[in-house]
Amino acid sequence: MDVCTQVDELRQHIRAWRKHESRIALVPTMGNLHAGHLQLVRHARAIADRVVVSIFVNPMQFGAGEDCESYPLTMDLDKAALMDADADLLFAPNVHTMYPDGTRHTTVVAVPGLNSLLEGEHRPSHMNGVSTVVAKLFGMVQPDIAAFGEKDYQQLLLIRRLVQDLCLPIEIDAVETVREADGLAMSSRNHYLQPQERAIAPELYRQLCRVRAQVEGGEAGFAALEAAASAALVAAGFRPDYVSIRRAADLGEPGVGDSSLRVLAAAWLGGARLIDNIGISIS
Repeated sequence: MDVCTQVDELRQHIRAWRKHESRIALVPTMGNLHAGHLQLVRHARAIADRVVVSIFVNPMQFGAGEDCESYPLTMDLDKAALMDADADLLFAPNVHTMYPDGTRHTTVVAVPGLNSLLEGEHRPSHMNGVSTVVAKLFGMVQPDIAAFGEKDYQQLLLIRRLVQDLCLPIEIDAVETVREADGLAMSSRNHYLQPQERAIAPELYRQLCRVRAQVEGGEAGFAALEAAASAALVAAGFRPDYVSIRRAADLGEPGVGDSSLRVLAAAWLGGARLIDNIGISIS
């Protein structure tokens, strides 16, 4: 596996692969890789000739007081894991490479609607930071495919909309959330959990499953179901930001006839903010 930190070097690799008409996949990450990230890499490996993985902790998607400075960095372990997963290239730029004039003086890519609800309500600058950095990575790598996990479902829809609106010739592949044996969605922020908090953490997934069972069983009072799930999380020791049942296609409020839904949640547990979601199908 090759490693590069500069855009010119990255593009040399891309040009060489394009000469052989290679199909190129990109897996964007912030590092501290776990089995969920590696599943994305394996998925990309199965559908592309060449796989680029980026590691960049993007300051634009962190708000004031969030964990940008303390975000766990494990570059040596990440490199070893990517070699085992058969990635072709690791692109690990620094902040100056990604934002030569700083984050306050850069073009911002915003996706209206999806950038302001749910996560956008609680982390106002987050989604614009995500769409901006992903747009920059797409411009640098120019992949045929990019793989994203369903755990960050709003991000997945945001990127799909970005690609559609900007007419980018990139296929966005979704990969199912990878979970621990007790149901907790894998996340780099799980490392923030203290042992007693880690024992409580799977309750987030259990409440999502409970909501899904209720909706698929015919319950129609979505607001009451959301409130009950939030109350159960509080009782377990969480500080919920939201539990919300939304239309799967665009995260709009469900209406009559909508049959494909998603229940999404974000909640603090100690110093860790956990997010998760699962699909709901109404027959």
